[in-house]
Amino acid sequence: MAGDPIAVIVAVIVSAAGAAAGTDLPPPIQDGAAGVAESAENAAPGLQQQLDDLLGALPDDQRDDASAMLDDAAAAIESAADPMLPDEPDTEKTEETEPADAGAATDAPPTPPLPQVPVASVTSSPITSLGALIPSASGALQFGTSTYSLGDLVSQTAFMPAAEALRRALFPGVPATFTGVSASPIGAITAFVPWLMKAGAICDGVGAPVIAALYAAENGFRHGPTAPVSSSGARGPGQFMPGTWATYGKDADGDGVADINGIADSVMASGNMLCDIHSQVSQWKSEGRVSGDTLDLTIAGYNAGAGAVLRSGGMPSGTPDYENQTKPYVAKIRATEMQFSAILNPFSALDIAGAGANAVRSAMNYLGLPYVWGGGNINGPSGGGFDCSGLTSYAIFKASGGKVTLPRTSETQWNVGTEIPLGLAQPGDLLFGNWQAGGPGHVAIYVGNGQMVHAPTFGDVVKIGPVFDGMKARRVL
Repeated sequence: MAGDPIAVIVAVIVSAAGAAAGTDLPPPIQDGAAGVAESAENAAPGLQQQLDDLLGALPDDQRDDASAMLDDAAAAIESAADPMLPDEPDTEKTEETEPADAGAATDAPPTPPLPQVPVASVTSSPITSLGALIPSASGALQFGTSTYSLGDLVSQTAFMPAAEALRRALFPGVPATFTGVSASPIGAITAFVPWLMKAGAICDGVGAPVIAALYAAENGFRHGPTAPVSSSGARGPGQFMPGTWATYGKDADGDGVADINGIADSVMASGNMLCDIHSQVSQWKSEGRVSGDTLDLTIAGYNAGAGAVLRSGGMPSGTPDYENQTKPYVAKIRATEMQFSAILNPFSALDIAGAGANAVRSAMNYLGLPYVWGGGNINGPSGGGFDCSGLTSYAIFKASGGKVTLPRTSETQWNVGTEIPLGLAQPGDLLFGNWQAGGPGHVAIYVGNGQMVHAPTFGDVVKIGPVFDGMKARRVL
């Protein structure tokens, strides 16, 4: 199924164009989106055949390995595309008094015209190696002015720039969620992190990972004033019904407004509501009125209403809504709880405010973006990604409000700021490693708890990882 990567990226383009058509964007923008989709669809059959021919030129064992890798890459692209598009809700609340799911949203300014996302054509040029599996071959695919090998297709490098450009055109204020690398909406979670940590500390029974998993299940961390409203009238990233919001909606961030579409107010409302349900369920269990895992029943109460838990004597059951929606909803959140625990762990020492925390969050908006040598600057990624010093340049410039502009390489960045003992490093401090005669060959941003965010090397992506041995720290903010 060598055509799968091409088919998937075409499907992403067509779906995004459909998303544009479903908005109130000006007709020229919608027409431009339709033109991009038509161009992609027309090019797809020929591209699939050309990719098949390219694979057909390889020896049998290499062809099988390459085909398998391409299939895996296509599956990753397809999964990663989900947060990019305003899908229909996959969960419906079963009581009018509780929140219900809806699709994507953004608090961004009006959407600019869609770029003419390039579709692929074929040129004859040497193909680079696919790991150690494909030592040589001829022919490659070209997206716009860039040529890509089979190895690039496997790593999804060829699709990232086009898909990310399209995502940014449709949702310009939303953090990077489509990377072509990871199916997890890690980039989108970064703006929520400080409030998830705060909400997770309200009570012992409901931690930040549970709330994060719940928000991922609700609508993938989408938020903002243009957020679509569900068919039952639920709104915001926590999907609150008006009556429930009247009870739990408070001004958590001190901006003078209890914003149902905002991050801080919604997350804290969810934390308080979950803790109230957890306390109620615990009391009912002590009275013998319900049975089951307390956290499972709490999550079920958020979805179906605490009354449904009491009426069922435990996990809501017996109706199609409970069986087909509430139970899978609870199972999904509990299944992803540990994943979000791992994601949030580095943030446990991250203060809610401050330039250092902002630097970390700015860098983590691009988790999953490919490493590109020489990529990135104070304006963001370039060439489809970042290298290590491009990422730090962007994050520090952004966090300082444009007051701190780092030089472009890790060696020269070492000369900025003040060296501090590694043990005293705080979130946002720069970490330097891979020491050579000319200075450090690598730079990263300290997150906390022995973790850093960085763009490691060729073939890798922006990621969180443990601090390397031998690293030194400098404070530049």
